[in-house]
Amino acid sequence: MLLDLLLIGVAITLYPVPGMAFVLVVSAPRGVYNGLAFIIAWLACLVAVIGMVLLFTGGQPPAPHSPPSIAALAATLVIGLSLIVYSEHRRRRSRRPSSSTASPGIKERPHGSGRSLTSRMDQATGWSAAGLAVLLQPWGMVSAAAATVVKADVSHTESFLALLGFCLLATSSLLAMELYMVFAPQKAQSGLTSLRTWLTRHKDPAIVLICLLLGLWLVGRSLYQLTG
Repeated sequence: MLLDLLLIGVAITLYPVPGMAFVLVVSAPRGVYNGLAFIIAWLACLVAVIGMVLLFTGGQPPAPHSPPSIAALAATLVIGLSLIVYSEHRRRRSRRPSSSTASPGIKERPHGSGRSLTSRMDQATGWSAAGLAVLLQPWGMVSAAAATVVKADVSHTESFLALLGFCLLATSSLLAMELYMVFAPQKAQSGLTSLRTWLTRHKDPAIVLICLLLGLWLVGRSLYQLTG
């Protein structure tokens, strides 16, 4: 369970879409407070999912090859396959000609749309930042974590520490950006803007790689345990 949660936590924290949105949140007016609301809502989602799983299992892992254990492995298999399919979908979509190439008469307006999004973030509140965190949570990966948490035994300190470490690891990139903005706001503004520009350019390859690797791991691990 520990290794699975570690890999899923790394995939969540490196997933570029929430990070890109968070940069806009913390770079806007009242960004530190809105960023804190974003992080609290993000963590609340993770804790809520883990809590519901532990409530279902009673904090005790099901017996091997029991119906609940097989159901959790089957769910992990489906999630892994879904991540692989989504990875291939993003890869194919990223290789399609852009609309400006396919239809020369249609002009793209990236700068205008970027300004519009920035202006909306300037008016963001803590509640809207929290809602954005819920919407942008990579729920497929969180679902994989939930299927893994079925094995947790909260009567052992190791399991509790593993769950805590997963939540912190899955939030670590957001926490790092928030602390950067708190302790070095001027440098953080330019640094995070550069980071968002880089993420925008490399978003699709990152999503493809993260989803593919995690999907392959989940499929391989679940098949091994189902057939073992």
